[in-house]
Amino acid sequence: MEYSKRTDLILPEYGRNIQQMVDHCVAIENRENRTKCANTIISIMGNMFPYLRDVNDFKHKLWDHLAIMSDFKLDIDYPYEVYRKENLFTKPNRIPYKNSRIHYMHYGRTLEQMIDKAVSFPEGEEKNQLLLLIANHMKKCFLTWNKESVSDEKIFKDLHELSNGQLNLNQDLLKLIESKDILSRNKPKINKNNNNNKKNNGRK
Repeated sequence: MEYSKRTDLILPEYGRNIQQMVDHCVAIENRENRTKCANTIISIMGNMFPYLRDVNDFKHKLWDHLAIMSDFKLDIDYPYEVYRKENLFTKPNRIPYKNSRIHYMHYGRTLEQMIDKAVSFPEGEEKNQLLLLIANHMKKCFLTWNKESVSDEKIFKDLHELSNGQLNLNQDLLKLIESKDILSRNKPKINKNNNNNKKNNGRK
């Protein structure tokens, strides 16, 4: 019955004994003795997690936790700037997401960014090799979403469109990976040993 009446722990990982020590520390009237008690509690808390001592700001985190467990009522000179109660539940800043539309979902935004970079490349063999890599990657992406054959002409047309007409590949000079080769790589491999075991088990 006594257990059912106990209050919830603020930081359960430290256990009820540490919480009771903190409560006792808060109640100490003499400030110097209260500070000594707080330092003792910090040492005990640190000994509970010795494998975390190499973590950056480990001691600082302990003092933050002590302040939190005291419900920010522990009046001492902290060796670090600890959390304030009003900052404990502040929401993080929103991550800005781009709202620009992706032209083709199966290619994705990253590939569109790669195409934008390729547009700015100076003409030459390096740019040609880059465009060949991008076109082959587009073909792989297309076949990942659409399990059918796709022509090189379609890929070159999409590349031309995504580059706003700035990239034109000569289909007669460039040959992309065959669709059947890409599809065969995407197929899950069958374990022959498992198949043989199933056949042998079926004969028994």
